[in-house]
Amino acid sequence: MPPRRAVLGALVAAACAGPEEAPPPLPAGPPSYSHLTPLRLSVGRIEFQPGTDAAATRTMPPAPLNPADVVRIMAQERLSAAGGPGIARFRVQIATLTREGSASGGVFTAATERLTCTLRCRIEIRGEDGTQAGFAEAEVRRAAVRPAGSPAERARAAEELVRAAGADLNVEFEYQIRRNLRAMLAPVAAPPAAPRLDI
Repeated sequence: MPPRRAVLGALVAAACAGPEEAPPPLPAGPPSYSHLTPLRLSVGRIEFQPGTDAAATRTMPPAPLNPADVVRIMAQERLSAAGGPGIARFRVQIATLTREGSASGGVFTAATERLTCTLRCRIEIRGEDGTQAGFAEAEVRRAAVRPAGSPAERARAAEELVRAAGADLNVEFEYQIRRNLRAMLAPVAAPPAAPRLDI
């Protein structure tokens, strides 16, 4: 096919192609973990402590979801106190979202950036006398290279990454608790029996 016809054919094909499908919308608001089986600890209460080091909770905008909030929500919705001596202290250790240029882009390539989300948390069980009775730590890291396009595109990429990292942390956190604090786990309460209807 002559070069001119080849170019003409490519233009016609591009014109006939339909518009790009928009990605499906993300769920509104922060992720929820309340539908999962609760991790019931045999303690009198659970304290939730936020991260206090600014470097350990650095979030580079645009970021619709704050990583530290995702870690806190995960812990508050998964953990519950089943009663018993002592207390549990949950702490956000690291919750960061960082960005760095990956490729500056050119005539035929778009600029990209590398996003990294790191989440780490720790839970300690303390006896009535304050001595440590056990602990568990969980850490995950997710990274992705995405186009450095419009603010809306960059925000969506960040939200997708933080959501995925939160889901990873939820799985790792439960694994570490069941591995290191098995003796402190109380059985899950059975749901109430449905009332019997006598006919």
